Amino acid sequence: MPSQILPVTHHHRGTEAAAMLIKAEIERDDPTTSLLISSEYEDVEKAITNIKPVLSRTSSYNNNNITSPNDSPGLGNCYQQRRRRSASDNSLSSLSGSNGSGAASSAGGSRRHSFSKDVGRAAAETFLVTRLSFKLLRYLGVGYRWIVRFLALGCYSLLLLPGFIQVGCHYFFSSQVRRGIVYGDQPRNRLDLYFPKSSDGPKPVVAFITGGAWIIGYKAWGSLLGQQLSERDIIVACIDYRNFPQGTIKDMVKDASQGISFVCNNISEYGGDPDRIYLMGQSAGAHIAACTLLEQAIKETGEGESTTWSVSQIRAYFGLSGGYNLFDLVDHFHSRGLYRSIFLSIMDGEESLRQYSPEVLVQDPNTRHAVSLLPPIILFHGTADYSIPADASKNFANTLQRVGVRAESILYEGKTHTDLFLQDPMRGGKDDMFEDIVAIIHADDQEARAKDAVAPPRRRLVPEFMLKLARSISPF
Repeated sequence: MPSQILPVTHHHRGTEAAAMLIKAEIERDDPTTSLLISSEYEDVEKAITNIKPVLSRTSSYNNNNITSPNDSPGLGNCYQQRRRRSASDNSLSSLSGSNGSGAASSAGGSRRHSFSKDVGRAAAETFLVTRLSFKLLRYLGVGYRWIVRFLALGCYSLLLLPGFIQVGCHYFFSSQVRRGIVYGDQPRNRLDLYFPKSSDGPKPVVAFITGGAWIIGYKAWGSLLGQQLSERDIIVACIDYRNFPQGTIKDMVKDASQGISFVCNNISEYGGDPDRIYLMGQSAGAHIAACTLLEQAIKETGEGESTTWSVSQIRAYFGLSGGYNLFDLVDHFHSRGLYRSIFLSIMDGEESLRQYSPEVLVQDPNTRHAVSLLPPIILFHGTADYSIPADASKNFANTLQRVGVRAESILYEGKTHTDLFLQDPMRGGKDDMFEDIVAIIHADDQEARAKDAVAPPRRRLVPEFMLKLARSISPF
């Protein structure tokens, strides 16, 4: 069958050889190997893989008392609602009660021990991802384009540093953040939980898959979103997953599915409402989450398929600046530096593009029953996004509507790929996309909507001139 990908006349030097080498490494038979490029990283790998899980995975789910997304009459007409932030600057309340000074001292020691372990693990994983990224760039050949992009990325990060420092302090020192909860047996199978200050009653939950071009994704990238949604009485679970070249798209989808399963089956133990779980992904994470959701629906319609969670447990899916048709994006990514041969290696080869293109897959007559199981899907995108054009969300939403799925695309005029996820949240005050998401989640909760209506505006994290300058030099 002829390929749906247009031929590319310009190939970057060395990319084909790099792709073959990386692919060969990925296909090694040793299932315990998590580093796929060079044995020089074995010490780092061992340091990570020797960390034993402290929580076991749940291998089954209960279908009883699961509320269908279609039973939410307020979901369809709430997209235009605008709310404001509900939080106070009062001191943080503890997530657990104290049983005396001895227990408090023990808890403090335990927290310090946990913090040290988490910092060590985060440092090891960051070192690992950085070394793998530079190794990959060496295979690609670092030319003028990559040098310029790295310089731009460094300047961009420096300009946003005041915000990153504040978010990092909350991530590492707030008692409302639970880091590194193990959900599987792979080195990256961990998630972070962000809790609201109030613990009165079960809270709605967002399971979030962060972006990172399938190469540099990390659960901590969702810390700003987690912090701000938790201020609106929403629990956020930021799910980590293996990146390329530790794994390919098949591994990423598998990890995401295991993380979602953990949330669906265990979130009630953390104060979450299992009947109000929302799935969200950003950029590459939006693609991974959409693939995971559709794959799960297909499994549920198959005979003899074993599943540990159900799409009926997801109230809605939010896709932020995602791409859903790889045939339309492969040449676009190539022109922006994610070269075709490397991208195809990430996606398990050209023959797998259809399987991991949700927009294409939902049109297959064989998936019609699976598609009918999908929850409402809302796609958010900026019209000035050059990393992934806004047409990716518009076309996917239109396709979903044609096959009978409740879907909508919400576009934000003049917003770039990073505006929606970084600059706007750091600007403080009113943030249209954030308010739209909160309005959907709180659509059927009158008390939460009342709190949103009187919430103070969010605090600014970065001066305006630095945000504007960062936007102008952003490599994304």
